[in-house]
Amino acid sequence: MGKVYLVGAGPGDPGLITVKGLRLLQTADVILYDRLVNKDLLREAKHSAKLVYCGKQPHMHALNQDRINRLLVKYAGLYATVVRLKGGDPFIFGRGGEEAVELAKENIEFEIIPGITAGIAAPAYAGIPVTHRDYAGSVAFVTGHCKAGSKENTDWSKFAAAETLAIYMGVSTLPHLVAGLIAGGRSPSTPAAIIEWGTTEHQRTVTAPLIDLCEVSESAQIHNPSMIVVGEVVKLREQLKWFERQEVQQRTLREVF
Repeated sequence: MGKVYLVGAGPGDPGLITVKGLRLLQTADVILYDRLVNKDLLREAKHSAKLVYCGKQPHMHALNQDRINRLLVKYAGLYATVVRLKGGDPFIFGRGGEEAVELAKENIEFEIIPGITAGIAAPAYAGIPVTHRDYAGSVAFVTGHCKAGSKENTDWSKFAAAETLAIYMGVSTLPHLVAGLIAGGRSPSTPAAIIEWGTTEHQRTVTAPLIDLCEVSESAQIHNPSMIVVGEVVKLREQLKWFERQEVQQRTLREVF
C-alpha cells in the first residue's frame, strides 16, 4: 500500500501553498485535484505523475465524493505517493475529514498537510483582518452551503453574536443568511464585505452595511467562489487594501513599459 497525503493548496494564489505541500506535489505519483486549485501548481508535478480532475461546482460534479473516496483507495494500492490536492485547507469545509475517515477504514496510511484557508486569506488580501484588538477578539467560520439534497436549516441567529463572521459559499443563500443574522440580533448597519476570487488576479471586493449587502452584491454581479465577512473589522478595508493598490501599480508599470 502507498500513502495518501491530503494537501491544502491554499486559497488561489499559488505562492500560498506550504513548503511541505509543494515538496509532496513535486514528488507525487498521482495527484487528484479540485476545481479551485490554481492550475499553475500542477506544473510542479513531475512529468510521469498521473493527474486526476475531481472538480465540483453547483449541480456539476466531475466526480462525486464516493467516487473520489474509492479512487483514493484504488491509487493507494497502485502507487507509493498519492496526493489529494484540495483548495484552501482540507479540514475546513473541504471534505477532507470524510476522505480521511474512508482511508482509515481501509487501513491506508495518510497524512494531513494543512493549507491556508480562504476564510483568513481572502479577507487579508482585501485589507480586512478577521481579528483586531480594537474591533474583534474572535472569529467564527461558517458555511453558507448545505449538504446536497438537504434542506437549508442553518440557524443564523446562533452566529449573530460572533464578533467577526467568515462565511464560505454563501452567495446563493445571501438573502436567507442576512435575514437570519438580523433576526438574530445583528445590527442591520454592521459593516459587511464579499470577496470574489480572493487572492487571485480576478479578486473583487464589495462592501456595504449588512442590510444592503444583497442589493450591492446583485448590482456588482458577484458570484462564487466568494467569501462573506461580517463585522466591525470591515471598516479597516479602506485603510488596508494593499492588494488592490499593488495591482494598480503593476498595471501602471505595464502600461508605461
